Amino acid sequence: MSAQDWLSQGTLVLASNNKGKIAEFEKLFAGLHLPVEVIPQGKLNIEDAIEDGLSFVENAIIKARHASKISGKPAIADDSGICVPILGGAPGIYSARFAGEHGNDAANNEKLLQKLKPFRKDGEAIEGMFVCVLALVQHAEDPLPQIFQGIWTGEVLEQARGENGFGYDPLFWLPELNICSAELSKEEKNKISHRGQAMQLFKASLNT
Repeated sequence: MSAQDWLSQGTLVLASNNKGKIAEFEKLFAGLHLPVEVIPQGKLNIEDAIEDGLSFVENAIIKARHASKISGKPAIADDSGICVPILGGAPGIYSARFAGEHGNDAANNEKLLQKLKPFRKDGEAIEGMFVCVLALVQHAEDPLPQIFQGIWTGEVLEQARGENGFGYDPLFWLPELNICSAELSKEEKNKISHRGQAMQLFKASLNT
């Protein structure tokens, strides 16, 4: 089976039930003009996989295999989060459930701010990075998942700002643009974000 045989199957399952993530992916996939229909797993009544891996790569593969096994279709999954080096890379793969409840953005943001308070020094920025790993499997037992990784570096603000995006976007400052991720439009964010970078690598793989 060649690397792109999945394109002939007509359907690609997006292994996510995260509304914010799905909205970004729909715009990103629309720009690729793929000859397949990309279907979020929720439309196939597929619940979230149990993410018990210890890395973004492992969890992305787990989610892709889960969706592919239930649907019988090729699947692509994203595992992403924010890593803060001064916290040893936390929240990392636990970003969505950092405060305990999965997907509670406000609580997750507040916990990150509290964790960083002891490290704040006047005039010194705290580095952070958004990470996205995409895993594409042609079938549930695919021995060679394709992996695409994007890393978006910035700084972690002391307080939230901006109304756009989701997750930790209101805390993610981009010094080179003098703007917060949550102040970017979807189109602007998709051009430079971790998810946008991973999708560009995915796009490039289609031409090989």
